[in-house]
Amino acid sequence: DAARFLKIFTTRDRQEVEALIAEHAKAPHQRLLQREFAADVTTRVHGREELEAALQASEILFGKATAESLASLSEQQWLDVFEGVPQAAVSRDVLSAGVPIVDLLTEHGGFLASKGEARRALKENSIAVNKEKAGEERTIGTDDLLGGKFILLQRGKKNYFLVKVEG
Repeated sequence: DAARFLKIFTTRDRQEVEALIAEHAKAPHQRLLQREFAADVTTRVHGREELEAALQASEILFGKATAESLASLSEQQWLDVFEGVPQAAVSRDVLSAGVPIVDLLTEHGGFLASKGEARRALKENSIAVNKEKAGEERTIGTDDLLGGKFILLQRGKKNYFLVKVEG
């Protein structure tokens, strides 16, 4: 379907479309045609800037983003990328003293329902803080803040929670 849609809706010339189709046939699992078609449509409808923002959000949420790539985000990018992700506000005073990760996951953040659930998740090695795996003994402080204001919690591959620091 992607090849057919690309031929119909693209502004690219025939040779370029055929080259893309041939390239896609070599490695269909990379979904080159779908990516190119999505980029074409997004650029035409929303503009190049919005395409870049969408690609960055996709890389962070579904790719191999690191703490370094998260640290490079501006405050507005944080809010844009994590719009719709559950969030909680925590006082800077709480973090300046350092807070055990179990408490941040439950009492202060509300990401997990109970301390028992938090401990199990930590033992399963399924919790990450700013894209880095965390253990049960981990303490979260102001040095963990990204962009001076955010901490990204993650359970597994798809469950995100954003902690915004106030004050």
